[in-house]
Amino acid sequence: MYFLSGWPRRLLCPLRSEEDPRHVQPSAQRRYFAVLADTQLSIWFSRPSVLVVSYIESLKAVSQFGFYQQAKWKPDDSMIAVAASNGYVLLFDVVGGGEDRYLYEPVYPRGSPRVKVTPGYKEEQCAPALSLEMKKPIDLEAPITSLESLQDNLLVCTADGYLHMLHWDGVRNGRSAVNLSTVPFSLDLQSSRGGVCLDLSGVHIRDMEYCVTLDGFAVVFHDGRLGFISPTASRLSTEQLQGVWAADVTDGTCVAVNNKYRLMTFGCASGSVLVYVIDNTTGSMQLSHKLELTAKHYPDIWNKTGPVKLIRWSPDYSVVMVTWECGGLSLWSVFGAHLICTLGEDFAYRSDGTKKEPLKVCSMSWGAEGYQLWVISGSQAGRIEGEEGLPRLRQAAILQFQFIKSALTANPCTSNQEQVLLHGEDRLLLTCGDPAQGHSLTDQHLPSDTKPLDRPSQPGPSHTPLSQGLSTLLGHKHWHVVQIQSTYLESNWPVRFAAIDSSGQFLAVAGRRGFAHYSLHTRKWKLFGNITQEQSMTVTGGLAWWNDFVVVACYNFLHQQEELRLFLRSSNLDIAFACVTKLHTGTLLLNVFRNMLIVFHTDCSICLYGIEKREDGPNPSASVELLQEVPMSRYIPHPSLVVSVTLTSVRTETGISLKAPQQACMAESILLNLAGQLIMLQRDRSGPQVRETDAPSNQKKLLPFCPPVVLAQCVESVWTTCRSNRKKRHLVEALWLSCGGGGMKVWLPLFPRDHRKPHSFLARRIMLSFQLNIYPLAVLFEDALVLGAANEAALYDGLGGRSPEAEPPEAQFPFCTVERTSQIYLHHLLRQLLVRNLGDQALLLAQSCAQLPYFPHVLELMVHVVLEEEATSREPIPDPLLPTVAKFVTEFPLFLRTIVHCARKTEFALWNYLFAAVGNPKDLFEECLLTQDLDTAASYLIILQNMEVPAVSRQHATLLFNTALEQGKWDLCRHMIRFLKAIGSGESETPPITPTTQEPSSTGAFEFFRNRSISLSQSVDGASIGKSNLQKAFSMPAGPSAKSTDCKSPENMYIDMLLWRHARRLLEQERLRDLGCFSAQLGFELIGWLCRERSRVARLRDFVAALKRLHKDFLWPFPVTPNSSVGSPLKNGRCRAVLSTHLLKSQSADSLLNSDMDAPPPPVTTTKHHWLDGLGAGPKEMDSISSHGVPQTHEAFLSPLINKPEECSVGSATDLTETSSMVDGDWTVVDENFSTLNLSQSELEHISMELANKGPHKSQVQLRYLLHMFMEAGCLEWCVVIGLLLREVNVIKQVLSLLGSPEVPRETVRSVYAGLLAVDQWASSDCLGYKAFLNLLRPQLQTLCQTASEQVQAENFQASAGSKLAETAVGVTAAVMPRAEESRGTAPLGLPPDTPMGASMDRGCAEEKPEEEPDEEGTYDCILS
Repeated sequence: MYFLSGWPRRLLCPLRSEEDPRHVQPSAQRRYFAVLADTQLSIWFSRPSVLVVSYIESLKAVSQFGFYQQAKWKPDDSMIAVAASNGYVLLFDVVGGGEDRYLYEPVYPRGSPRVKVTPGYKEEQCAPALSLEMKKPIDLEAPITSLESLQDNLLVCTADGYLHMLHWDGVRNGRSAVNLSTVPFSLDLQSSRGGVCLDLSGVHIRDMEYCVTLDGFAVVFHDGRLGFISPTASRLSTEQLQGVWAADVTDGTCVAVNNKYRLMTFGCASGSVLVYVIDNTTGSMQLSHKLELTAKHYPDIWNKTGPVKLIRWSPDYSVVMVTWECGGLSLWSVFGAHLICTLGEDFAYRSDGTKKEPLKVCSMSWGAEGYQLWVISGSQAGRIEGEEGLPRLRQAAILQFQFIKSALTANPCTSNQEQVLLHGEDRLLLTCGDPAQGHSLTDQHLPSDTKPLDRPSQPGPSHTPLSQGLSTLLGHKHWHVVQIQSTYLESNWPVRFAAIDSSGQFLAVAGRRGFAHYSLHTRKWKLFGNITQEQSMTVTGGLAWWNDFVVVACYNFLHQQEELRLFLRSSNLDIAFACVTKLHTGTLLLNVFRNMLIVFHTDCSICLYGIEKREDGPNPSASVELLQEVPMSRYIPHPSLVVSVTLTSVRTETGISLKAPQQACMAESILLNLAGQLIMLQRDRSGPQVRETDAPSNQKKLLPFCPPVVLAQCVESVWTTCRSNRKKRHLVEALWLSCGGGGMKVWLPLFPRDHRKPHSFLARRIMLSFQLNIYPLAVLFEDALVLGAANEAALYDGLGGRSPEAEPPEAQFPFCTVERTSQIYLHHLLRQLLVRNLGDQALLLAQSCAQLPYFPHVLELMVHVVLEEEATSREPIPDPLLPTVAKFVTEFPLFLRTIVHCARKTEFALWNYLFAAVGNPKDLFEECLLTQDLDTAASYLIILQNMEVPAVSRQHATLLFNTALEQGKWDLCRHMIRFLKAIGSGESETPPITPTTQEPSSTGAFEFFRNRSISLSQSVDGASIGKSNLQKAFSMPAGPSAKSTDCKSPENMYIDMLLWRHARRLLEQERLRDLGCFSAQLGFELIGWLCRERSRVARLRDFVAALKRLHKDFLWPFPVTPNSSVGSPLKNGRCRAVLSTHLLKSQSADSLLNSDMDAPPPPVTTTKHHWLDGLGAGPKEMDSISSHGVPQTHEAFLSPLINKPEECSVGSATDLTETSSMVDGDWTVVDENFSTLNLSQSELEHISMELANKGPHKSQVQLRYLLHMFMEAGCLEWCVVIGLLLREVNVIKQVLSLLGSPEVPRETVRSVYAGLLAVDQWASSDCLGYKAFLNLLRPQLQTLCQTASEQVQAENFQASAGSKLAETAVGVTAAVMPRAEESRGTAPLGLPPDTPMGASMDRGCAEEKPEEEPDEEGTYDCILS
């Protein structure tokens, strides 16, 4: 509501004196401030805050009158009454200096249009030259305790128990006095008629204040009792006064009244502030609420504040400031919401942690419109010592605290209730959302000069205020700050009203005269072009937005007429473009509901107007028509008591159902906030009803209103919306109330479920209340959020070695900023409904909000709050709510996660109570496994670890570990390994952290083996290297590990058994890709395990099935059969490598990440190809393994064109190329540079064939890595299958040559031979693309046939020479370099550029032995991310 801003200002008095100011008193309009010292009266101007005149009493007069103590202004600011300590009342005339005499005047540059063009500009912008003249003093012969100013009189209380009524002229009609002992006092006015009175002999009034709306005086007696005195007639005499007093209160210290809410606030010696109201029936004083610090928020100071010293209500009566004898300032809203306190947090401590002395306040007063608080400090912090030689003279200072307040305090208009709008003295602060969202809103609400006005006048979804995307207002804590136009502010300070339109893009402000509006889209203000028109009107009833019009209730000084004006936003601000409607009386409030305007007048009547937009002229205009007038004088005792008036579609539903939603376009009710009482007037539908379709549009008559009904008490703000939303009717059709310290109330509609007939005994609506941690300023209806603001303080250590007495305000006070806040309230509503056995309604409400991103948090909050309250209760709860809440949460899929998250955030001591209500955690864990929610199951494992024995935890952890292995949740698997080790090693008391988000499963290059550098090109002596490697592999034991298992702990052995079992299952199912990921992610010793399983599960039974599975898992296309037999352009030794940075350059975000390259490819040797440099961008996933290029071009990759025996057709490869590109999703097209190449049709066909026969680059890296693993482990069957898949001639040849080694078991030789026979048969029938590749291996297969002739007949392998096909694989013909199993670090898997691949073959026999593929070079990294 009100928030501190920045540092307080210090106003220095230009006159040096040894006296300190002790009292400040504002004038009625708060334009002037009277500051009292012991013998000095000073008048300060408000803006600019300067000293105008000072009156210093003579020593002789001081000895007679005594020191000055307090002062009061006459309501017209023409006189000041000062109370002196010797019982004298001194009356001063405030004399103006005339029209041409000003103390300060603004100086403008020469030629400025603002010089003397504004009517009365000197009156507003110049500080007047005033003088003070003392009249004859009045001696009351007793010390004066209190002064109170009335319209024509001055009421003075003296210590002898008298009330003196003085006239302001001091002479006319003398004075009258009343003895308090003669005033009848009782507990209520009814008992006072019986003659029972309170004895007030010897009692006098300590403090007193007059309440206009109660027509009486709130008083504090010197013995601490509280009372209220009201006159029974117009004249003040003994027989015309009566009083009531508050029982059981004897420590009153001070008093202040709230005229708008009819409240009396009394300060007490205990430090509390008691707020009383007068009962309308009995006239007794009833306690409404208390304002006091709580031990929860202020444990150090809550009971050490001392007595309350001063209470001051803001000018709009929306907040109250309190200070105590020990110091400090505290701000509360009307009904007790605590906003600010300077006794705690950063206000009470310096940046080094030392405690500050609280600010002791002698006197304080609010400035104009509540933008400043003038404070006179009782400490030395507000004084500045004089120069040397004048040590006794000091320069007095006044502190001026700056405030920013909500626009709802003065202009409770509901044209936009979903954005927070604050305004300070010279700026506006509004919530700004996501910039992207802001652009979309701006596009929908462009100014009319750039977008035609085509909004429909009929109410409908397109015309309703936008709420879509308003939750983006929570994106950050920053405000959109709009500086008010200085030209307007200079002439019309202070700003009194502010409003924002429904789109949040346009603002309007109104000051002393006229108004101005601002566009966030253009960032420009629009002012009146004619200054005279601006100064001839003043806004009296507020302003609002209706579509593109600003609606203003104002007073016209020229015609002395109240008017209602509508100004088009896109037009110039001029009366010629305004729609003017004359009103019969003054306006206090206005509001907008769709196409209707509701106005509250000073005669307590409410008028409803219809607004219609017209397009009959060059500019759109609006017409206003009076629809209905509702007299309310019999219900409203004083017009200023009405806080807000709202037109709404909310009503007490009769026969409401989900089938027929409420018509949100109809104005069904009037909501009136009458001094905190929310009153509703509904339309009377008891008579005969006429359908709207039957009545002509010009003859529609609005229904009358029923007598008012009180809905709620202690209401500060009201929110409702005119939108309709079938999915969230509970929230949209509800009424939202802010009740200060009472929290928030919601008048929620109740709907029958499943269109059933509602029960007759059920109410149609229910009032629910709940507490908030923030002060609500806006409600996001569909988003179930409340928006607010709060003060944040930033310390500044400016002490600099000086004493605390000489601290500047920057060091004494923190710098205050206003932060945006928000709070979820949905869990409060659900809980309240469950408490009232309205589970069906709670379920409907929750289901409508289940799509909100923070709905899981809502369920957690509800369970947590109920659990904390019930489990920590010292007394047994007869009807616990937690089982009901648990049953309610089970209706949602998030039940399991909600319960475990709540348990993890709750103390262990409360777990038994929680799971007694929600179920056994073992059952919940198993349910998580059934629903495949492994992360939640891991959280339950933490619960089981603390609640069950280790054996149960191990059992459930094993289940979860196996499931995580199957699903590839590697991050969870690593946590489970650590968890299983911790259970057995006694570390179970420190549970592992359950991952909240699953790491992306790495199916790219296997990241763990960073040190393993794999060369994918084979040198000439590669066969010998492979042979030595084979001997090393077969020398490793094939059975159980040769290492001694005694050194391993049982936990490690148990985990190894689980890992071996999973690896065995993967290999049995031929899931090599999953096996590689499993090994890489968990650091599994794959080579050692394969060596042990070489003769068992690592044996391959079905080559064809394994080959098909590899094609599927690695997204590898089957080889393509060319259609034609035309001679290839690559015959006769013409080997062309396509070099282009566009064709094969991997994108950094995909290929480099997926292949995990740590370094760019090394410089490679150049090859002379005159036509290769111009090729355009090719497939991004094209293998970068084989690369030729210049040394400087690190990103250049090569793609060799393989020598084909026959020409391939582009058309034959098109389908498979497109298929593989769709599967891999990483190919790019050849760009326009491709058209500039001089390639023949045959060459293009071969390029297309290479692309069609190639799988993703990521899969190629993985396959070569697996080939290396199986080669080191001696699993030759798998090496053959992988070589077939990669179509690597050298790999197959090397493996087949190794089969002749005596170390290779005969079963392996027979298995490879039988497998190749099966592949040949399958290729002949189903995949002819493999036949050409098998033909290349014919000599080696014949040798293998001779080796296996004892078991298999060699003639079974018949190579069909007529189906020779070209090799289509683009890649390397590589045997893999061996690496030691122990190297597990990070090193590039390099391709030495200078190693030729295999022995060169005779080019003359191309038909028998195709030309060897050129060198492929590249660097592949398998890294751990």
